[in-house]
Amino acid sequence: MQAASQVTSGIDRVRLRAGDSALDLHPEIGGAIGAFWSEIAGHRIDWLRPASDRAVAEGDVEGMACFPLVPFSNRVRAGRFEFDGIAAFVPPSPGPHAEHGHGWRRPWRTVRRTPEQATIEFEMRAPDWPFPYRARQSFELASRRLCVELSVENLSTRAMPLGVGLHPYFPCTPRCRLQASVSGMWTIDPEVMPVDLVEPPPAHADLRNGIAPAGIELDNCFPGWDGEARIEWPEHGAFLSMRSRAPQRFLVVYSPKGEGYFCAEPVSNCTDAFNLASAGRTDTGIVRLLGGRTITTTTIFEAGINGGKT
Repeated sequence: MQAASQVTSGIDRVRLRAGDSALDLHPEIGGAIGAFWSEIAGHRIDWLRPASDRAVAEGDVEGMACFPLVPFSNRVRAGRFEFDGIAAFVPPSPGPHAEHGHGWRRPWRTVRRTPEQATIEFEMRAPDWPFPYRARQSFELASRRLCVELSVENLSTRAMPLGVGLHPYFPCTPRCRLQASVSGMWTIDPEVMPVDLVEPPPAHADLRNGIAPAGIELDNCFPGWDGEARIEWPEHGAFLSMRSRAPQRFLVVYSPKGEGYFCAEPVSNCTDAFNLASAGRTDTGIVRLLGGRTITTTTIFEAGINGGKT
């Protein structure tokens, strides 16, 4: 949970401060958060896995603390789908399928900044993506509390398919626990594509009873999420709650073995949602955003120390 301060020259960084807490943003690196931490009793506690100096210097978005997912979460098979008879394509990268949309691969620009708030945005217009849009993230920091508002405006006159979310990385200690109320789990194939919607296996993946991310390997989407999750780090007597508003009613959990982090991603759609919806499924979470309309989602991270404030 401890980490050295991140100081890198020559990189676009926006630092917010409020009370005992701070937030580093890197708009040019996929609109990502570099770190969110608090100084408590002389110790730094990182509530998200902080980006290293190397990750910042190299612009490695997957080495950041959190990045936005827009206009879809997770994977789209081969990067291709159709919507209202219109073909769309997102170049697969990495691997055989498109992953996480556009926002994390493009620079964002800062449009507003105060000591405790910042707003960044980017616009998407590309021949292979026939649904132009503007995405905006607004960050509001308070002591041990971060509110992230993500909005998407459809810049065309026709409807566009949409999924949104965040991809936070959390420190994974040996005794760390993650708990969330969900209704199911998508099993996956070797390419991390959805296979079957099942009851979460009680032996290792039932988020309702809590799981220890350090002891399992998951890369699954859990539908029917009620919008609240709790993470505890008993070694540090610390906890963090994550609350998301609709339509973010899916939770993607990624816990790679031995990496020192795990992800619990609040998102609005299941994996390969566009193609599953085209095949007739009605539970994919895809939003049909009409021309000229905007949708806004909010996720709040609120941290604390067991036993009250220090």
